[in-house]
Amino acid sequence: MTPDAPPPVAPGLASLERQVISCRACPRLVRWRERVARVRRRAYRTERYWGRPVPGFGDPRAWLLVVGLAPGAHGGNRTGRVFTGDRSGDFLYAALHRAGLASQPTSRSRDDGLRLIGTWVTLAVRCVPPHNRPAPGEFRRCSPFLDREVALLRPRVVLALGAMAWAAVLGSFERRGAVLPSPRPRFAHGAELALAGAPRLLGSYHVSQQNTQTGRLTAGMFDAVLARALRTHSRPP
Repeated sequence: MTPDAPPPVAPGLASLERQVISCRACPRLVRWRERVARVRRRAYRTERYWGRPVPGFGDPRAWLLVVGLAPGAHGGNRTGRVFTGDRSGDFLYAALHRAGLASQPTSRSRDDGLRLIGTWVTLAVRCVPPHNRPAPGEFRRCSPFLDREVALLRPRVVLALGAMAWAAVLGSFERRGAVLPSPRPRFAHGAELALAGAPRLLGSYHVSQQNTQTGRLTAGMFDAVLARALRTHSRPP
């Protein structure tokens, strides 16, 4: 596979997970994720890091698809599960639990018993990037994974966490035949977009520590976005 070639995607969530985990399409990201796993943070120096691409996680019958940017260096890249083992995950899964969409409010490891209810959580880019900034080509090479998840899950609502996830979701909708208005819809916290032939798209500030610890994103703000998603789900198609 050449660095610019998108990875092939097989049908089925299990096949998709295997392909995500084995992907080496982006040399820069491969080097970085493996370096982070080798060097490790002092608090986790005795742990064996995952150090591979991080697949989506959740309920295969999900009506809600939550899309983040990329794995945390010492969260998903360490534990192997999206938004797991870091403060972003603490915030996200606590909110999903309050909304009745998660079996427990914490996500510590791949085998901690967490179940999601009607919800699937995934990422626009599956490998941890340097400085949390994937390059345009890295978004492009990862995009078939998101496209396939949308096709397999057929969610009613997609919640994009942050501007880059919002842009990735719009791109996925467009590749699947949705016609976007001009100018292209811009991200904002609480933004909402309804397009023919696509799930309802909601936007929220990312659940990063930078946002939650500064008060830019509060639990109440995020709960309100989830409440809107639940109302959309409760309406007849």
